[in-house]
Amino acid sequence: MTVHSDDALLSAVVALDGQGSCIAKARHAAAGFLTRMRSERGVAVSRRAVELTQLVVSELVTNAQKYAAGPILMDLRIVGDLVEVQVWDSDPVLPVARAADVGRVGQHGLEIVMAVCQGFEAMREPVGKRITVRLALTDDPLGGGAY
Repeated sequence: MTVHSDDALLSAVVALDGQGSCIAKARHAAAGFLTRMRSERGVAVSRRAVELTQLVVSELVTNAQKYAAGPILMDLRIVGDLVEVQVWDSDPVLPVARAADVGRVGQHGLEIVMAVCQGFEAMREPVGKRITVRLALTDDPLGGGAY
């Protein structure tokens, strides 16, 4: 993982091979990044934000692994009071949220991501696509506060 920082931007880039353990690696990297930002940079990060970020990362990387052959690139950034998660993969097909269907087994990942985030974008790149999700760092309706 490469970590870049200055006063305006704190970020980490994680290259994933798209193989079996890359989802766990991505979740671990996201939690580690947020924990470091809290401890080393004094960024307020709630426990809920860490958990939701791991959930979003898991869903996005799972989809990238499932639908695109090859490597996956994850970029994590602190932007104001948000964490921005970007996941790039080689498949140019943009994801589309399906209509809610309680009888459907699986394929609810994008619905979950969109339900918990403050912002979502899907953009084609010269090669593949980039999904960007923004999550609040201190949004904690359950009262857990920052840790």
